[in-house]
Amino acid sequence: MSIHVSKVAASCYYFIYNIRRIGKYLTRQCCETIVGALMTSRLYYCNSILYVLPSTLLSRLQRVQNSLARLIHRVSRFSPSNNLLFELHRLPVKYRILYKILITYKAIRSLAPEYIVLLINVKQSSRALRSNGAILLELPSIKCSTTLGDRSFSIALRMNGISYRPTYPKLSIS
Repeated sequence: MSIHVSKVAASCYYFIYNIRRIGKYLTRQCCETIVGALMTSRLYYCNSILYVLPSTLLSRLQRVQNSLARLIHRVSRFSPSNNLLFELHRLPVKYRILYKILITYKAIRSLAPEYIVLLINVKQSSRALRSNGAILLELPSIKCSTTLGDRSFSIALRMNGISYRPTYPKLSIS
């Protein structure tokens, strides 16, 4: 996992360097949007697998998040970042991981909001297996559209359970 953390940190620092170079041309809101997209796509993506990592590796990711907060607020790299993260409404990396695990647990137990519960499917086995006692999550099924006809409006409606029958005007030749 240290290789994964190193690669995530390196790619984030690469983007931080480039954003800092154009930072004087960006408004604060634009900078927040770019940095938020970077945090979501790089730093927070699949970070719940990092739950059991030692604090030394998590601190590397925390340093990246602190650098991103300093970049938004345009302060020096030596200023403390705890208040900056609080102002941006961001949890530290360790607590963000715990939050994601807690939301998943609540969704499995149907204690989370309905839109989150609908995203999580618990795997139900039709046979008697040793793993039936464990709570396993089902992978979402994704159907790739192979032809343009599969992407058509009427097919998309039927896939979502909406019946659609086009009505054509009656033409009479007289």
